[in-house]
Amino acid sequence: MEARPASAWVLLLSLITDCLKLVQPREFTVKDIIYLHPSTTPYPGGFKCFTCENAADNYECNRWAPDVYCPRARGPVSRLSATRQTDRGTQYCYTRHKMNAKGDSSLVTKRCVTLKECLSVGCTELDNEGNKVCTSCCEGTICNLPLPRNTSQAVFATLSPINQTSRHLFHSAVTLTCFSLLFLLVV
Repeated sequence: MEARPASAWVLLLSLITDCLKLVQPREFTVKDIIYLHPSTTPYPGGFKCFTCENAADNYECNRWAPDVYCPRARGPVSRLSATRQTDRGTQYCYTRHKMNAKGDSSLVTKRCVTLKECLSVGCTELDNEGNKVCTSCCEGTICNLPLPRNTSQAVFATLSPINQTSRHLFHSAVTLTCFSLLFLLVV
């Protein structure tokens, strides 16, 4: 009889832990970015990226990155037609991170890029000198704050998911499951 309530509490605590993982705050928030880089856009859809060339590490890159807007697209570019109009101007923030065999940064490059430059993100295998290079792209103002260090971070991230409905349904299902189990344990 007593084994059932103990296992129910263990299940409840693990479920609560999983639910809390979904809402953990990031180290650096959008509010922090706005505070550090305040301004209004000079044109509709204007955005900034951290920009540096061959910096020693992420701190040096982000600390000395110039506070300027990415070049404006020369004409209207819709999300659907962006794949066909790669020469229209920059639309994304790019990061290239070179690491030594220990995983320490050796070179960091960040800049504004076109869609074409974002089509080959990911990480390379260690070369003969023991170096690894990871590249990532993102969409949004100063979105290239962190460095990609592995294949799960070296991605092409856009502001809106491809299918918002499935994402909403997933979060709704997780929340409903959490509350259902909590209700069953309490009753």
